[in-house]
Amino acid sequence: MKKILLLSDTHSYIDEKILKYVKQADEVWHAGDIGDLSVTDKIKALKPLRAVYGNIDSTEARMEFPLHNRFMCEGVDVWITHIGGYPGKYNPSIRQEIYSNPPKIFISGHSHILKVMPDKTTKLLHMNPGAAGKHGFHKVRTMLRFEIDGEKIQNLEVIEFEIR
Repeated sequence: MKKILLLSDTHSYIDEKILKYVKQADEVWHAGDIGDLSVTDKIKALKPLRAVYGNIDSTEARMEFPLHNRFMCEGVDVWITHIGGYPGKYNPSIRQEIYSNPPKIFISGHSHILKVMPDKTTKLLHMNPGAAGKHGFHKVRTMLRFEIDGEKIQNLEVIEFEIR
């Protein structure tokens, strides 16, 4: 079993509140718009990190992290990308792959809107953790945490921080 912390859109911001949850996880997944790489350096100093770069990220971040990160966690096929869309409105650049070879979990960021929803067509679970950083239109900073046990995704929790 793995305890996962999922965050996105930190935009160069990380604080002790976020790091408290990092310490409780087995792995941290970041869905892009990292900003300054000191954010991912702080996470990597504590826990294993899987991440992708986002549209605001520097060349340095793009050299360290991929645009798409598809991997197996326990028995679950996971795909993380920053601008991926959501069920019924996937990014055109990945739509064909989603439908022909769907993962079990599809994660994107970018919108700063927390969303967890099933795709009834492909049977995948879409997750967007919202935004953990302070830059953007969102009022509440959010993250997700959950467990993967074999092929089961369980104990999903929304983490909300103060109004910015």
